[in-house]
Amino acid sequence: MLTFLGFAMIATFLVLIMMKKMSPIAALVLIPALFCVFAGKGARLGDYVIEGVGKLAPTAAMLMFAIVYFGLMIDVGLFDPIVRGILRFCKADPMRVVVGTAVLAAIVSLDGDGSTTFMITVSAMYPLYKRLGLSLVVMTGVAATANGVMNTLPWGGPTARAATALKLDAADIFVPMIPALAVGLLFVFALAYVLGLRERRRVGVLALPGQKAPADVEGVDGVEDVREDLVGAAAGSNAQTVSAGPVVSSAATGPAPAVASAPTPAPASGAGSGSGSGPDPDPEDGFQGLDPDRPTLRPRLYWVNAGLTVALLTAMIMEWLPIPVLFLLGAALALTVNFPHMPDQKARIAAHADNVLNVAGMVFAAAVFTGVLTGTGMVKDMADWLVGAIPEGMGPHMALVTGLLSLPLTYFMSNDGFYFGVLPVLAEAGAAHGVSPLEIARASLVGQALHMSSPLVPAVYVLVGMAKVEFGDHTRFTVKWAALTSLVVLAAGMLFGII
Repeated sequence: MLTFLGFAMIATFLVLIMMKKMSPIAALVLIPALFCVFAGKGARLGDYVIEGVGKLAPTAAMLMFAIVYFGLMIDVGLFDPIVRGILRFCKADPMRVVVGTAVLAAIVSLDGDGSTTFMITVSAMYPLYKRLGLSLVVMTGVAATANGVMNTLPWGGPTARAATALKLDAADIFVPMIPALAVGLLFVFALAYVLGLRERRRVGVLALPGQKAPADVEGVDGVEDVREDLVGAAAGSNAQTVSAGPVVSSAATGPAPAVASAPTPAPASGAGSGSGSGPDPDPEDGFQGLDPDRPTLRPRLYWVNAGLTVALLTAMIMEWLPIPVLFLLGAALALTVNFPHMPDQKARIAAHADNVLNVAGMVFAAAVFTGVLTGTGMVKDMADWLVGAIPEGMGPHMALVTGLLSLPLTYFMSNDGFYFGVLPVLAEAGAAHGVSPLEIARASLVGQALHMSSPLVPAVYVLVGMAKVEFGDHTRFTVKWAALTSLVVLAAGMLFGII
């Protein structure tokens, strides 16, 4: 009974948010509350919710202060050189923009924190996507899938959980998996290339004066000059300027009108507190994702902020203090060093308050969902049913079974629930048929590309919130590509004899 109710609750939640019949916050709260009553445990709903909130409170605190910290670093210009480098590579070509999104997300994912990756990636790429009229779900889908592959780093979480649950060395699990994960990452780049070509066909290609159009689009019919200055506008009190010099548009379907459109709002993260635009940038710089003249820039403190960020990430990787405490201290230091005056500090906190409230609210709403799923015993019964459904003849192939099960289970369950609850059972079943626990552990990592778009992952709400994308739209677009990426990693692991 609980198994059926668990699957029904998850299916109801996904259908309602993808059909946009309910907002994610409302669905995360009301649907599990209703199914808790159906399970005959409505009287204990309060206990389940409080227990779920208690478990996710550190995550909510981490995300809140991480948003403030990295929002401040974006404000003061720490990531501007990275943004300029990516945008120079993109050259206003939709294909390069999408590939650049995948590359940027993969690079930033080296810090092991999904919310950090999404904040930096969206802040860098959102203005360019809006100005070129590109699909924002392409940005969120590519970023989430690239981050999912990189989430298998030993300090990212899943590998450490698998090692702890099976009492193995994390290096023994991860290092042999590198070739398969590299194939998965290359597949993400190839996917970004294909999606970028599709966007190029839809909106066209831009080339700045003095630049040649990319070689693979030269000679396309319908080339015409479009000489307009593109200037972003303020979005409330939290504005950025997105500007570019005159452009030349070329596409098989004619020039892309969305590119030279009315001003578009700035990213939700906010990179400055003032509005207005500076002079057009040098044509060599191409599109500027962040306003180079925003009043919050602190160029004299660049290396101070860089040192603080490196120290913070080092402390996080070395686990000197709990991550929520590190981000709390980091945010307080960054605010004090860069904005010593009280009015400026209040303005910066207010600029990022919208993101903080949205993400924290979503995390605590998710606590209701996970609390009911775990407290009622639904998740245990679902996992036991899935494991019990494995045919006896599949015993010698338990590594393959584990890899396939990791896709749905890590999507519908938290990583803790899967790695500490289900993985030991799968490893025991494999050991009975001579399958090494190391193979089981490696196979358990392949579902992470899909896991990063799960409604139970708090960081995904940072991604869709900052990109102003409906969670249902993101899910509908991303799940198929993320699942395919996971299957590619699994196939590569088997081909190389790793799994």
